[in-house]
Parts: sequence; C-alpha cells; structure tokens
Amino acid sequence: MINKRRSAAVLLGLLATTALIGPPPAAADDGTTEPPAEPPKVELVLDVSGSMRARDIDGRSRISVAQQAFNEVVDALPDETQLGIRVLGATYRGEDKKQGCRDTQQIVPVGPVDRTQAKAAVATLRPTGFTPVGLALRSAAQDLGTGSTARRIVLITDGEDTCAPPDPCQVARELAAQGTRLVVDTLGLAPDEKVRRQLLCIAGATGGTYTAAQSADELTGRIKQLVDRARDTYTATPTVVGGSAGCDDAPLLAPGVYTDREAFAEHRWYRVPVRPGQELRASVSLALDRPVNPDYGVLLRATAPDGRELVRGVDAGSGRTDVVSAGLRWSAAEEEPGPEPTPSGVQAARTVCLVVSNSFAPRPGTQVTPGMPVELTVDVVAASPAPDGPDLGRGWVLLLLLTLAGLVTGLIAGLLTRWWVATWR
Repeated sequence: MINKRRSAAVLLGLLATTALIGPPPAAADDGTTEPPAEPPKVELVLDVSGSMRARDIDGRSRISVAQQAFNEVVDALPDETQLGIRVLGATYRGEDKKQGCRDTQQIVPVGPVDRTQAKAAVATLRPTGFTPVGLALRSAAQDLGTGSTARRIVLITDGEDTCAPPDPCQVARELAAQGTRLVVDTLGLAPDEKVRRQLLCIAGATGGTYTAAQSADELTGRIKQLVDRARDTYTATPTVVGGSAGCDDAPLLAPGVYTDREAFAEHRWYRVPVRPGQELRASVSLALDRPVNPDYGVLLRATAPDGRELVRGVDAGSGRTDVVSAGLRWSAAEEEPGPEPTPSGVQAARTVCLVVSNSFAPRPGTQVTPGMPVELTVDVVAASPAPDGPDLGRGWVLLLLLTLAGLVTGLIAGLLTRWWVATWR
C-alpha cells in the first residue's frame, strides 16, 4: 500500500512538472539510440567528355589534373570509407547524341577500395563524348543504394549538361524529395557562368556545396575534404528545422545537430531550454556555396526572452573560404534569479534564445535563393564554472579592507622615508 501511494505521488509530481514546463523540445535525430552498422559511402562522379581535353589548369589538361587528384584521394582514403567511381562521356566517340547521352558507367563499385585497381581504372580514361550529368547522378544514387545513414556524391565536371532531359537540377530535386539522405557536392573545373548556376542548383537541392577548382591543389584538397566530411558526418544526419524571425515563435530545440537555410543579412531565432546547473554549448557553421563580397561575418548570440544579451560568438573574414563558424558557452550565474521550483521540487528550465546572423552580401548576378546552408549544433551539459578567485568581499567589508590596506601602506612608506633621510642626508 505504501509503495502504491509513493508511485501515485511521483506520477502526480511528474505530471505537474510537465504542465508547468510546457511541451518537450524537438529532438534531433543524432543516431545515438542505434549506432549504424554500415560504413560511410561515397561515389565520385567524373566528367570525361571531350571538353576535358582543354589545357587550362596549371598548363595541363583538365582530365590529367582530375586523374592526379583521384590518385591522391584514393591513397589517403580512410579504411572504413567505401568508395565508388562513376564516369560519364567516357566511351562513345560517335556523333549520335541519343546514344552518347546514355554513356555513363561505374568503373569502381561502391565498397572497400582496392587502391591499385581503382587508380588503374582512372588512369585509362580519355576524354571522349557527351555530358549526361542528369543520368549519371540518377545512376550514382542507385549505386549507393538506401539505408539509415547519409550517402555522398561528389560530382566533378567542366561543362553544362548537354543531354537534358533529364535535367540534372531536377534530378537532384527528385533525389532530395525521396528522403534518401543523399548529399551531392559539386566541383566546377571551368569558369563558366552557366555551369556555375547549374552546379549551384544541384548542390543546393540536396544540401551540398559548390566549389570552383582552378588548380590541381584546389581540386585535390577539396575532394579530400568532402570524403573526410562523409566519414565524419554520415552517422548524424542533421534534422531539418526552420528558424523564425523572433524568439517568441522560434522552434524549441533539444541537444542535437540541425540544418537550416539563411538568406543574406538575415537573423534566424531558435530556443533552447536550460536548467539551473546546466551549461549551454552551441556552434553554427554557415557554408559559402556561392560567390559573396569580401568582408563578411557570422554572429551567434544567446539572449534572454526579454532581449538581454547573455553571450556571443563571432567569426569574420575577408578572403575566400568554404565555411565560417562561431560558437558560445553560457550557464546561469548563481545569484541570477531563476524560475520558481515546481510542486515536485524540480526547478523549471529557463528559455535561452539563440540568434544566428550573417553579414554576407551577394556579388552582382549571384542567386540569392534559396538561402545559404546553416548547420547548428546544440548541447546542454553539466555546468563547469571556472575556479573562484580570491574574494575580497562586498560593501562595508570591502571598504574596511581597503582602508586598512591604505593605513598599513602609508605607515610603511613613512618609516622607510624617515630611515632614508636619517641615513643619507
């Protein structure tokens, strides 16, 4: 009987706490409940069409630069990453467009990489035919299959699709709408505005990034970065969330990783519940997936619901970069009044507003929609205050200590002065 009464009392206390605190925050799908058993999977899609013969990258042909980059990436590939390679425009040498626009093959299947076999397959490629980018993307998605973890396609091309339909941008939208957790990153090898717009559209539709590679080092470094990113992020696909224009109606976030899009010079708001004795840790990364003017920055602020700023983190730059990030930490001071305890003795969480702002400006002709990709990481942990320094007290106690220190200092100074005058006059 006593146990039943205690259980009933605990249940009533929990119900009262829930009613006072409000609905629980949205939880991010961080993959911690069931660690994925499958490894990260990436497929590199290389354009081998006739235009890749152009010799305008460090005095070398585009295909030779891409082959060198592939070899270095294969050598540095993490053991746990499964890699596949697909090519387009690599075999058909004729003029029949209908046949040439079906020219895409997977030369290395997705799986543990045989480095010697993969480099040999890439070394035999010679620029040949048309550019069926849309068909290659659709086929690459089939190569990677489906599963519980994110997959990544890295598209390297120097030209616009010459075979639409299917339009590659529309294919990217279809893949994103299927919810297959597929990200397409694009690398452009030619300074062509039409190509840039098409690659931006492909990347933007799937949450990927676009980069223009104008040298062998840039191409190699970027591919390695994207492959490493696939290894580091495939287990925790960010949860899509939409920030608001103010704190009152902002989404309530639990610890996790979130993705959003932010327009140029915009402010987006989110809310995080933080209990007494806890510390909020948050970071934001904003990807520059299109050309912007120099002198830019990103600002992450934590504020109280009434608008008082609690802490901020900022990052700025004036040159070329791919990602700009900022972070912050905040915990309530002991003397700061908090919410009243609930009837069960549990102190309610206070709401902290997170504001993501940017000072980016688009270059002339740059597409401003959709907004730039934003990744927001939120964590709430036990507070770890810095060690306390010597406490001199407050109010009258501090005044008394200062007065005594002044008297002692004056007395010592007087004695030293008398001794010096008596000895050295």
